[in-house]
Amino acid sequence: MIRVLIADDETLIRHGLAAILSGVPDIEVVGEAADGLAVIDQARRVEPDVVLMDVRMPLLDGIEATRRVVRLPRPPRVLVLTTFDLDEYVYEAMRAGAAGFLLKSVPGEQLAFGIRTVATGDALLAPAITRRLVEEFLRRPAPGTRTPPSLADLTGRETDVLRLVGRGLSNAEVAAELFLAESTVKTHVANLLAKRALRDRAQLVVLAYESGLLRPGG
Repeated sequence: MIRVLIADDETLIRHGLAAILSGVPDIEVVGEAADGLAVIDQARRVEPDVVLMDVRMPLLDGIEATRRVVRLPRPPRVLVLTTFDLDEYVYEAMRAGAAGFLLKSVPGEQLAFGIRTVATGDALLAPAITRRLVEEFLRRPAPGTRTPPSLADLTGRETDVLRLVGRGLSNAEVAAELFLAESTVKTHVANLLAKRALRDRAQLVVLAYESGLLRPGG
């Protein structure tokens, strides 16, 4: 059973999400929070597996709440709920440790799928969401043809894998692109996470763009 905490300052949204999830047999809503401080308190007390996190909340926004809950002794995975036309700070939530993103208008089956995805340790990085976030919040100069100096500790193959992960490709898609076994790609991803002390693929996407390995819109 996947234990979920819903964090949103709008009562109707919280209740609506809870109602949708009440019919999913492998998911249990264990709490609700209307502000960022309540999220942290609830996360400590009920120890959810996943937090559905709104970005804009009173007392403490979802970015700082994400940053704090992922540092708890038993940290939950954070799935950010976003509307692209309102949430200018979603990219910062990724940097803070969010494992993925969903639109608030997402159908119930996709909501359940997203929760299961992040609960198993994967990142929910739909290519359209990744591209929109990166193009909106990362405005970097075009990278050169060489590996950025900040990635000098990576092997050539690790750099190749990072570039494709940054574009939102799955392990299977990276394997096909590089003519590798999927298990080999998983090993490279694990090595990348370990070398940079990162939590998941979401933060690898951040690394790919912030280092200049990829550019917005490129």
